[in-house]
Amino acid sequence: MDTKAPPAAERVYLHVKSGVLDRRYEGGTLLTEGDLAEAVGVSRTPVREALLKLEAEGLLKLYPKKGALVLPVSAQEIADVVETRLLVEQHAVAKVAPAVPAGLIEQLEESLAEQCEHAAAGDLAAFAVADRTFHAEIVRAAGNRILAHLYDQLRDRQLRMGVATMHAQPSRVAKNIAEHTEILQALRDGDERTAAQVVDRHVSWVNTLARGQS
Repeated sequence: MDTKAPPAAERVYLHVKSGVLDRRYEGGTLLTEGDLAEAVGVSRTPVREALLKLEAEGLLKLYPKKGALVLPVSAQEIADVVETRLLVEQHAVAKVAPAVPAGLIEQLEESLAEQCEHAAAGDLAAFAVADRTFHAEIVRAAGNRILAHLYDQLRDRQLRMGVATMHAQPSRVAKNIAEHTEILQALRDGDERTAAQVVDRHVSWVNTLARGQS
């Protein structure tokens, strides 16, 4: 099967976005068109196109003739994401716990196993993806497509914050696994109240990153 490489602008976009999300490009880093063009092996025109798209997504701020600044995660952004996550996720566990949909427990067990593997390997970026998947599965299982779509829009912000919190507090990896295990057990037991309490404690912790940066 003949598979074509992605367009040049898409390759630059994916290169920069992954670098921002996994913190290879830290907040405050100035990226130049020339350096990015060389890194990806393209001309400057697709680099500009990719940077404009990333600016629209709120990850970069463009400065003409200078480059693009990677925007740090702000305390307000963290607070907003935590508030939105709590509204969506606590609703989801309350709806799911009394009658867990078929297959959800198995999906969560698989996600938890992946988290343990990535934690053992020290791969924080991959751990953050598996962590986020765990929560997204519960939200999708609640059956509200509008809320699930809203939650999906938080994906990049969640991944970036997840990696940031684990860099700031390495012990958080084990705590995340422990709290995911608690959520999973509460869903197995049909214990809506405990599931909601653990979600509140688990998600609200990210606010400590905001306090640390303020």
